[in-house]
Amino acid sequence: MVPLVLALTLAQNPACNEQALAALGDAAARVQEFDIAGAIARLEGAAVMCDEAGLASWYLAGLVAAREAYRDGGSDESLAPVRKAIAALDAYGANVPGSAQIARLVLLGAASAAQSERDEMAIFLDEALRLESIQVAAKQPGAPVVTAHQAAGDLWLQVHRFEEARRAYEEASELFGSRPRTMLGLARTAARLNEPSACIHYARLVEWWGSISSEPAEITEARAYIAGSSCRTRGR
Repeated sequence: MVPLVLALTLAQNPACNEQALAALGDAAARVQEFDIAGAIARLEGAAVMCDEAGLASWYLAGLVAAREAYRDGGSDESLAPVRKAIAALDAYGANVPGSAQIARLVLLGAASAAQSERDEMAIFLDEALRLESIQVAAKQPGAPVVTAHQAAGDLWLQVHRFEEARRAYEEASELFGSRPRTMLGLARTAARLNEPSACIHYARLVEWWGSISSEPAEITEARAYIAGSSCRTRGR
């Protein structure tokens, strides 16, 4: 089923036809199944159909590029694709309240995270979360495909600020419901803090995954943690 915020986004732009709707819905589903590359590929094909697909495509590409830049130490060269994505979002209305503005703030925060600039990152993310919360309260869409709250959790976890990460994931769950990426984020955060709840969160993720034939690294990680000594000992 297409998420409500996605349906609202498309309803605001008649140029988004059924094919674009299907692409956006499929991309959102792929993200929850940890297939970011597949989601981006799906969105790139639909970008010419409507602005929302183009916006989501640049946003996801920027998030992936920022993560890669972090692994490279946040050099200017590695951040070039992130800056390109940030600039591209201006064409989708990033100067006015809405999805593009929120996505741009998240990418600015992601660029700061790539350089481990935590204070600067906090400024961008706090504003993105504030705006997204306002949008949701008004039954308007937030950041596309990956919510700002979900992205904030991922970024705080990336820079080893676990309490901030947990808070973002918990708020994401409250606003958007419990989703696989949020379950994983809560599990990883609890594991880093050596808390028993990590076993519960990983188990919920595996239960959600069920009998889906594919098994990405994130699900393998969850199964391994549950089978590990920490969960076995606490289960006695």
